[in-house]
Amino acid sequence: MPNVPRFHLAFPVTDLAATRAFYVDLLGCRAGRSAPRWLDLDLFGHQLSAHLVDRGPDAMPTNHVDGDDVPIPHFGAILPWADWHALADRLRTAGVAFVIEPHIRFAGRVGEQATMFLLDPSGNALEFKSFQQDSQVFAT
Repeated sequence: MPNVPRFHLAFPVTDLAATRAFYVDLLGCRAGRSAPRWLDLDLFGHQLSAHLVDRGPDAMPTNHVDGDDVPIPHFGAILPWADWHALADRLRTAGVAFVIEPHIRFAGRVGEQATMFLLDPSGNALEFKSFQQDSQVFAT
């Protein structure tokens, strides 16, 4: 990973085994330390901590963005263009049900990006996106 600060995110899950299978086997994360009620994961160089909770997340609100109802909250990663397409292909091949199918958002406009949304086994929303030009990540 380039010399960029990494983030840490702790999030709730309802099944650690299903969480491990989803993040490690499907998304390709590396598993880190764990205990009976939590699991650390390496998500493209960032540290996630999945913490077992006794209930699922509440109903998820959305925000309308460029024609899509984007789930809030959500988290994910910005990937290189080719890696994003490889992940989208791997998820399609695995039969993943997308909340928002892989597509190009803001086509031909400032901030043009490839994006897709899916849920983990505990109902947490994830977005993976990519920009052909890194300068567009924070463009206004």
